[in-house]
Amino acid sequence: MHFPISMAVPARFIGPPPAACDVVVIGGGVIGVMSAWYLAERGLSVTLCEKGRIAGEQSSRNWGWIRQQGRDPAELPIMVESLRLWRGLSESLRNPFGFRQAGVLYLANREESLAAYDAWLPHAQEHGLDTRLLGRRDLGDKLGAAADHWLGGLFTPSDGQAEPWLAVPALSLAAAERGVTLVEECAVRALDIAGGRVAGVVTERGRIACSDVVLAGGAWSSLFARAYGVNLPQLSVLASVARTEPMPEILPGAAADDDFAIRRNDSGGYTIAGGSEHDFFIGPDAFRHALKYRRAVKKDFLNTHYHWAAPRDYPDAWNTPRTWSASMPTPFERVRMLNPQPNLATLARAQTAFARAFPDLGRPKVQATWAGMIDTMPDVVPVIDRAPSIPGLTIATGMSGHGFGIGPGVGRVVADLVTGGTIGHDLTRFRLSRFTDGSEIILGPSL
Repeated sequence: MHFPISMAVPARFIGPPPAACDVVVIGGGVIGVMSAWYLAERGLSVTLCEKGRIAGEQSSRNWGWIRQQGRDPAELPIMVESLRLWRGLSESLRNPFGFRQAGVLYLANREESLAAYDAWLPHAQEHGLDTRLLGRRDLGDKLGAAADHWLGGLFTPSDGQAEPWLAVPALSLAAAERGVTLVEECAVRALDIAGGRVAGVVTERGRIACSDVVLAGGAWSSLFARAYGVNLPQLSVLASVARTEPMPEILPGAAADDDFAIRRNDSGGYTIAGGSEHDFFIGPDAFRHALKYRRAVKKDFLNTHYHWAAPRDYPDAWNTPRTWSASMPTPFERVRMLNPQPNLATLARAQTAFARAFPDLGRPKVQATWAGMIDTMPDVVPVIDRAPSIPGLTIATGMSGHGFGIGPGVGRVVADLVTGGTIGHDLTRFRLSRFTDGSEIILGPSL
């Protein structure tokens, strides 16, 4: 399996799509796959449509962290459930994706970071997590002499990880075995609305009648929703990632500070990224939603590299149409898969920061680089809600870089949201109306 997944990977699910089913899921990332999984578990007939390849976008391009640590308090209960589900999936499927619980360690370069870690501890304690604050002596037990590089840290031993380019494809195969119909290279062009509610979808390969649709399109969700008057203030940021050659083990799990982030991977090296650095392409939606993002921009301004234009035909590119005909090719077919170029300067800075922190190991040698487009929201928490203006449409998007780890839990929640089952969590924080009902935009913790 290539990392990340590209259009060079042959399609596994070639269709054709059925003429009818109970639910159509739009998007073959981890949220879409797990929503389809649990909907099928509820006894519904489910079709998942993916315009490119399963897990071809951010779901195979992320860091591979499955963390409870640092979550928004409203996300944390779902994430605790999600970790439990990851364990169960790993056991039942015989762990084809390298799941393990090796811990997540946050490292403090500044006193402010230590204070933020300390402020988050009550949330960990409320949910029974094994999180603890570490001083330099504790860090020394884990990192040896390198511990002097930091003031302290936050550590959750039970946090996990998996290889993203293996995990979501494996889960999709298991979902197919459980009755989900998956179809790759099958863009959903439009909703079919009759009598004011969802009656089906129109795909590039024909109409599928259904009574419910789950929009889990990642970076494409806002563009699709806008065509139906659903104002989803979602934007996308580019995150660059590298995979090192095999090297001595520092930690068996994952760690991050202000300047770099690492995770021990299945090849005996590390997945490395630039900590909080990312790139943002300014487009029409950026201007449209600017006021909602003003707090996020102020907080992350120095960590963001701004560009005046996205690559051609990307979701918020200047040339991308906002309306289209369902009888003609749409923006979703023009770009089957978002495959942005990584910011090599960001990755070079991460390599330098790593070498500075671990001088005995020096600058890690890079084996591969890639980037992904992260769907994000103004408050850095997702939308998980039914669209009030379109009965039959459920939205699960804007995971803000948290989707891989929390995917199974969100999928279970979405299934019960669609079917009217017991949610088990308070979804108030994730309602779509928070952006239009005058509520204050409260940023989630950037831990």
